[in-house]
Amino acid sequence: MHQIPTRTATSDDYEFLWQLLKATMQDYVDQTWGWDEVWQQTYFRENFDPGENQIVVLNGQDIGVVAVKQTETAVFLSRIYILPEYQGQGIGTQLVESVKAEAFSEGLPVTLRVLKVNPARNWYERLGFVMAEERETHYYMKAMPT
Repeated sequence: MHQIPTRTATSDDYEFLWQLLKATMQDYVDQTWGWDEVWQQTYFRENFDPGENQIVVLNGQDIGVVAVKQTETAVFLSRIYILPEYQGQGIGTQLVESVKAEAFSEGLPVTLRVLKVNPARNWYERLGFVMAEERETHYYMKAMPT
């Protein structure tokens, strides 16, 4: 299994990341709270920090994003979005397994949250994540080093 290439996002990736968010999350956000385009665009713009994002590149094409935040006690997988036409090919699995391997090598668990309406919860469970907490709109999941 080869490493999926990534590169650090820049401000030039704003439009790609906005379109990626819409392509991957709009339906789930709409089911949870309703999708308000103006509010979503404003929130995205005000919270856009390209440096925390790694753009996933396949054959020279930007196809997704992965972002992690590390603390002293855990690695938080804050986002992993892959364009729908590239889903189901093992790309996301390789990225998550890479995040887990790096975190586990430091003895840290990997945590994440997923909207309850998002079927990705089942995928995370197949990748070794277990339910840590349930809230009104999200499941909080964790994978522990062995």
